[in-house]
Amino acid sequence: MSVLSNLIGDFKTIYHLAKPVRGDTHQERLENFYSNQSQDYDRFRRRLLQGREELYQALANGEGNDGKIWIDFGGGTGANLESISDRLSGFGKIYIVDLSPSLLQVAQGRIADRGWTNVATVEADITQFVPPEGVADIVTFSYSLTMIPDWFAAIDQAEEILKPGGTIGVVDFYVSGKYPPPGWQRHSFFDRHFWPIWFATDNVFLCPNRLAYLHHKFDIVSLTERMGSLPFIPGLRVPYYRFIGRKREPQ
Repeated sequence: MSVLSNLIGDFKTIYHLAKPVRGDTHQERLENFYSNQSQDYDRFRRRLLQGREELYQALANGEGNDGKIWIDFGGGTGANLESISDRLSGFGKIYIVDLSPSLLQVAQGRIADRGWTNVATVEADITQFVPPEGVADIVTFSYSLTMIPDWFAAIDQAEEILKPGGTIGVVDFYVSGKYPPPGWQRHSFFDRHFWPIWFATDNVFLCPNRLAYLHHKFDIVSLTERMGSLPFIPGLRVPYYRFIGRKREPQ
């Protein structure tokens, strides 16, 4: 693709990021937001949504992946799986679950092109989805929790379908509380107030509560907090985290 085509695609994506999001339901709003940028989604988001490759590689590096069930909640175009494509064949089944038909159509093309015979797309509400197998070994949310209205229910559903000892992985934007737990980052006044307003225009809602709830529901395996750059906005850096947790064994 030429430099000019890339620039046109970038500006098209930026336009849809800036325009008002319309729709009466969550699915209608998602489709209104993504339908006209789905073909340019991956290239632009690769520079915006950082930490995904590190998270997925860490989850795929575990021993004994043969036959495991992995559910990628809000997996969209399936691009999250590209960095671990050489290890996908060892999994029993991987489900890309999303409410946007436009993004899932891109995922279906990717699955066919890559020959991923054990990867399937599912158009479904994350808060209600249960895999045909009934349980999962790994559940991931890659920059999707901040776009889910009932994110409490989404995390609860992930816990419900995970096997005891199963793994949850989350990477997403966030802002800290004014007084975060010991050892966690404390963001500046600017970050804590500017970024929630900035992202809310696209129905992406930043807060400290999701990370706190993940900590409440799961045992922490690892937590990384970083600042990421933004395309075309030099000098500004947005907070994001990578969380890996383990479902507790029943008492």
